[in-house]
Amino acid sequence: MLICLAASVCLAADKPITDDAIVDQVRIKLSADAEVKGGALQAESKQGVVTLTGTVETSRQKDKAAKLAKKVRGVKQVINNIEIKKHG
Repeated sequence: MLICLAASVCLAADKPITDDAIVDQVRIKLSADAEVKGGALQAESKQGVVTLTGTVETSRQKDKAAKLAKKVRGVKQVINNIEIKKHG
């Protein structure tokens, strides 16, 4: 019985991650990061290609958001369409 349970856990780990799960994880990473503060950012995923949109204050925040998204399991590519707020 334990062998079957362990096998099913192993098989579950090998399942491809869904786009919904990817988006959830990207949102969690963005919102948890003190520098990015991902509340104003949106993420979409299609077959592992994540598109980031929204606005941030600095180019550093934009770059960091893309790096965070790339670290999520299942992400194949990140398209960074985040805009930097213009001041003035």
